[in-house]
Amino acid sequence: MRKLLVFNQVSLDGFIADAGGDMRWAHKMDAEWNAFASENAKGGGELLFGRVTYEMMASYWPTPMAAKNSPVVAQQMNSLPKVVFSRTLDKASWNNTKLVKGDVVEEVRKMKNTPGPGMVILGSGSIVSQLAQAGLIDEFQLALNPIALGKGKAMFDGIKDKLSLKLKTSRTFGNGNVFLSYERIA
Repeated sequence: MRKLLVFNQVSLDGFIADAGGDMRWAHKMDAEWNAFASENAKGGGELLFGRVTYEMMASYWPTPMAAKNSPVVAQQMNSLPKVVFSRTLDKASWNNTKLVKGDVVEEVRKMKNTPGPGMVILGSGSIVSQLAQAGLIDEFQLALNPIALGKGKAMFDGIKDKLSLKLKTSRTFGNGNVFLSYERIA
């Protein structure tokens, strides 16, 4: 069975985006953090997105600015296979992207049961909530940022049952970020 993990930047008050959907607060140009992000991006796999996150990522990663700011991450983001879940998009034009219009939970359940690389969800809070509730996410990787936003988009908004997790690893960075990796407790 393929493994599914989430990697998200999170504010101290639990948001993955501010009230306007902006995530610029999460991007710090810091040598130690950038080296970690580049190494983490080399893990590969198949990237899963909801429409909003897909459109944001597709508007940045194929640009010369992304290649200049984060060359390793940009190369991985542009070359890895991607799946965007959307009922409203007509096409997905970013390189190596497949558009899936079906039920997210059922589609991911099928994907987990097929051979292939692991899968990673970036952003996509509504998808994270649905898949977490269905017990389909194996690992939650969070980069806790030293900022409080006051309001915004929560990663687990809408889950109905408590989600119990166990800390796997943690790492503190000089820029104040703390990387936390949790696995689901069955």
